[in-house]
Amino acid sequence: MALRITLPSCCRAMPKKDDGAKKPASETVPDQRWKLQVFYLCFYGFMTQIRPGESFITPYLLGPDQNFTKAEVTNVITPVLSYSYLAVLVPIFLLTDYLRYKPVLVLQSLSHISIWLLLVLGTSVLAMQLMEFFYGITMAARIAYSSYIFSLVAPSRYQRMASYSRSAVLMGVFTSSVLGQLCVTLGGVSFLTLNYISLGFVSFGLVLTLFLERPRRSLFFNRPAAADDGAASTELVRMAEGDGGGRARGWRDAVLCQMLREVGALTRQPQLRLWSLWWIFNSAGYYLMLYYAHILWNEIFPAMDNRRVYNGGVDAASTLLGAITSFAAGYVKIRWTLWSELVIGAVTAFQAGLLLLMNSTTNIWLCYVAYVLFRGSHQFLVPIAIFQIATSLSKELCALVFGVNTFFGTVLKTIITIIVADKRGLGLSVHPQFYVYFGYFVLLAAVYLLAAVGVGIRHSRRRQPEEPALDKEPCQLPMEIPAQEKSPEAGTVRA
Repeated sequence: MALRITLPSCCRAMPKKDDGAKKPASETVPDQRWKLQVFYLCFYGFMTQIRPGESFITPYLLGPDQNFTKAEVTNVITPVLSYSYLAVLVPIFLLTDYLRYKPVLVLQSLSHISIWLLLVLGTSVLAMQLMEFFYGITMAARIAYSSYIFSLVAPSRYQRMASYSRSAVLMGVFTSSVLGQLCVTLGGVSFLTLNYISLGFVSFGLVLTLFLERPRRSLFFNRPAAADDGAASTELVRMAEGDGGGRARGWRDAVLCQMLREVGALTRQPQLRLWSLWWIFNSAGYYLMLYYAHILWNEIFPAMDNRRVYNGGVDAASTLLGAITSFAAGYVKIRWTLWSELVIGAVTAFQAGLLLLMNSTTNIWLCYVAYVLFRGSHQFLVPIAIFQIATSLSKELCALVFGVNTFFGTVLKTIITIIVADKRGLGLSVHPQFYVYFGYFVLLAAVYLLAAVGVGIRHSRRRQPEEPALDKEPCQLPMEIPAQEKSPEAGTVRA
């Protein structure tokens, strides 16, 4: 289950520095050293994604090794993931920056080890719920990896280095899925043995984490003084100066509150508001589908022979298609102020049709294809959303906007889970759940398409429409995600 939460890289234009001004610390580091640090971070990102048993956790829980019922997995165990992720998202977001990344990455590695220890040793529903709790921690902690790169390199190198770290994660996910499928199909490896192999890889990941260098600075709480970096005041420093400094307490809390108020003011910008709403509502439905897709596959095709379970291959194909569509989205050049609603509505309607196909077919291969196309279509819109949201924002505000969007998306996802999936709510089985998700996407598509009609009518009344400033290209291209994954998707999402 991998939900990937990632930070976009976008900053305001900065004035030229005086010749005598100091260079940022990241630019004074010897070239060989920062290159080695980035290489090691990418190697770390690749290796920590190698968990070949991840795609097969659901058939492992439903199979003879654990022998849980579908109702237990669907309505009792899996919902804990949404609750856990919501509970730890904000604390980990703040601790990641305050503790400067590495401690949170260590926590993530320890949580991965806990997951696979519980899978191979646990036998009760409570143990599996605890496993899902640790999964929520690992998902929330992925922000530490995606933002770590900002502390290693100068802003001029953000775009390229972020693409390297993102590519390393995608390659790790793809390799992990392929490796797991080869072990099951060709090697005849049992799901339990695959989990032991995964435990070995995540333990090695913990060792790699210990050798990461802890940065001296971070995005919010550990920024160097503006004079030390020889740069113009950032969003945080500007707000701090406006705070007056008259009170005895530090300015950090006040600045964060000011930034949150500024984020609220930004909602007046139509494109930012539209794509933020897409991020919140569509991502909630997207991840709910991913959480329960593997259970649906088991319902459609309850294979008795492990060699005929192709979860790893399907996850690999969807990761590859997601990477291709994300890349292709960067070359789409249209007038987004005019066509955004129509594009979002068309893609959402397409996804609704795929959900209906997945839920109504009895052919597992059709279900696989629909799943791959669903993920690919979502990943096509992710970089466009990042681009549209991040335009004209400082990187601090970018991080905060995406954090707020992710939080509200997680809240919505949790509410739907409580009502639809949890046994204390409706406790629906997987097929009725997918009909609910189908109706959810149909409703979203109808709203987007009606909005597109309204935009078209307004446009037809204007002879010379003007492009708002929000359509200008940012000085830095965004990273992604989402991870996050992110994902965004930089990880296999396991149900």
